[in-house]
Amino acid sequence: MTPTTAERTFTSSHNAVGSRLDYLDATRAFALLLGIVFHACLSFMPIFMGWAVQDVSTSPLVAMFMTVSHSFRMETFFLLAGFFSHLTFHRKGAGEFVRSRVLRIAVPFVVGWFILHPLVVSGWIMGSASLRGDVDVWAGLLGGFQSLSTLPAGIFAGSHLWFLYYLAMITALVLAVRGLLTTTGSRHAKMVRRADTAVAWLANSPVSLLILAVPTAATLWFMRFWGMDTPDQGLQPNIPVLVIYGGFFVLGWMLSRQRELISQFARLTPQRWILAGLGITAILLLGDIERDPGHPHYVAAHVAYAVSYALTMWSLVSLTIGVFRKLCQRPNAFIRYVADSSYWMYLVHLPVVVWLQVAVAELPLHWSLKLAFVSTITIALSLFTYDLFVRSTFIGWVLNGRRRDRVMVS
Repeated sequence: MTPTTAERTFTSSHNAVGSRLDYLDATRAFALLLGIVFHACLSFMPIFMGWAVQDVSTSPLVAMFMTVSHSFRMETFFLLAGFFSHLTFHRKGAGEFVRSRVLRIAVPFVVGWFILHPLVVSGWIMGSASLRGDVDVWAGLLGGFQSLSTLPAGIFAGSHLWFLYYLAMITALVLAVRGLLTTTGSRHAKMVRRADTAVAWLANSPVSLLILAVPTAATLWFMRFWGMDTPDQGLQPNIPVLVIYGGFFVLGWMLSRQRELISQFARLTPQRWILAGLGITAILLLGDIERDPGHPHYVAAHVAYAVSYALTMWSLVSLTIGVFRKLCQRPNAFIRYVADSSYWMYLVHLPVVVWLQVAVAELPLHWSLKLAFVSTITIALSLFTYDLFVRSTFIGWVLNGRRRDRVMVS
């Protein structure tokens, strides 16, 4: 399953592998770091979300931020995952690509469940205990590690590593479909050319986001909740989630075949900013109706929400990439360092977030101060552990493909 001649023709002109697209790395890092802040917000929601703990200080502003950020952060990640996966596939070949995906996705997924899962569960146990005013850290840790005996039941409950599971599934599906298509001979080259032409037209079209929003809105209709579901209920795939994240991955894969198209897809235009603003306004205004199934216009509101959410999703994904393209035009050592560390930070952040949320939940402080504290300490600790234990070690080689010199700790 090596790259075909037709594919090499499309990729050879731009696949000077030594030159990474720094602004795309920065965008991916932003999406992951935004996820850390997103999870830090969960305890400050005015409505209990089934999270480990609910803080004594909450705000509807947190709910608004979470609604908007949840609409595009993982979609951005999956699009860029597809983009970089295609580059790696054609640079290293199928065998080396599969090996690298096993190391970077499957290994963290498996190891994470035996280390991170118990720590997250312990946070839930301590969160429940905090409601009674009696937090026992050791009892929480013991209960967390005892939860391993129940796996795979509840394997994704309250966790974030589902994204690795879906990334692995989508990657495997793309490779399988690609492998089947290569067996069709000359028809494969014809299909490739047609697909490239369609993607080029889509990237350059002024109505591309409207077109992409149609199937996305239709898929959103089948989610368990309005908006994008979090597929943390078990190993059985959530098909609507798989379709949407898979669609972003495939688009990223195809944009990588004609790399100049990513800048067209992410162009910053007044129309896109207006579209994003209208979409955000609509989902914030319509969101409360979800909790009122008896509303006389419930179905119409659901349809309008799905369409608005899809438009928000696509406009914010493209605008986010465009903003980072504008801001990160030159290589920057700090941005490079944060980009390298972001994968590790996202993998390990959740236990730290939950423990800190439990620690501050009863403090008589404004929610904004506590949110800033939880987010800042989590990012700082994750970054420090990256530099100390990951960057120059075997773990860094597994996660990032190479070891690099430490920066903070010599």
